[in-house]
Amino acid sequence: MQILNYQPGPNAVSFSSEGETLIGTLFLPAVYQPGTPLAAVVVCGPWTQVKEQIGYRYGRELAKQGLASLAFDFRFYGESGGEPRQLESTLAKVRDLHHAVSFLQTLAGVIDPEQIGILGVCAGASVVAFAAAQDDRIKAVGTVAAWLQHPDTTPLFYGGAEGVEQRLKFAEQAEAKYEQTGDMDYVAAYDPAEGSGAAMFFPIDYYANPERGRVPSWHNQFAVLSWREWLTMDAIAPAKAIKVPVQMVHSDGSALPQNVKRFFEELGSTEKDLHWTTGEHTQFYDQEPYVHRSARIITDHYKRVLHPEAVLT
Repeated sequence: MQILNYQPGPNAVSFSSEGETLIGTLFLPAVYQPGTPLAAVVVCGPWTQVKEQIGYRYGRELAKQGLASLAFDFRFYGESGGEPRQLESTLAKVRDLHHAVSFLQTLAGVIDPEQIGILGVCAGASVVAFAAAQDDRIKAVGTVAAWLQHPDTTPLFYGGAEGVEQRLKFAEQAEAKYEQTGDMDYVAAYDPAEGSGAAMFFPIDYYANPERGRVPSWHNQFAVLSWREWLTMDAIAPAKAIKVPVQMVHSDGSALPQNVKRFFEELGSTEKDLHWTTGEHTQFYDQEPYVHRSARIITDHYKRVLHPEAVLT
């Protein structure tokens, strides 16, 4: 176990995942006293993101509301290791989350090892779903504005079956090139210009705005190989295997509301709640009152299902 002098506020941390060093920030409440084990939440943001985006935004907010929280760069992103860069791999992210839980469990006197949960925002909810279905050390799950990919709805965003197949072919070609030369093909992660081929090709102020999501540490790149996992993902499938309490926050203005309702109905948990509210999808990323309210709902969820004394007030 690590017995370290963590302080209230942000603390730089690092841990290993399958040979790669992952870099993160552990947020502790302002009223934290060393030696008081806290419930902790690992924050998983949308695809292509680094910790300084939604990870920090929700990490800080959860700490304000009495929880410890961990935001980190997944493999291939930001300050963390891994090649090729900017590879969006749900499978790798799930394994990284498992190692993040293992890391938190080593923090004696800081984190209660039996009081660890995960929060997924947007596409992070898909990663969280797979992780929670596989890891019984995760005691509670939260999602906000969940993007839950499913083969039935994926073609709606990518030009139908033909658009999906075209991108999968690009991924196959990119993999072959990478294996032969070590060079990865990239497109923009965000570019609304017609014909850009970007991963996100519709207007999104969040990624266009340096006052919001276009932070210096975020690289506007998307490894073309990423299409393979992204376009074939079924994030509703793990719902039945999730047995721990689940709190979801969503709205009609958020992504794929019918998928969220389907996922909620299929959850294997006997303790679950779907809080339906108002708001456009990216308002839940960084805008008020959406972030504060969502974090409050998640914190209240923890107070209901975990040890109340592990959440500071």
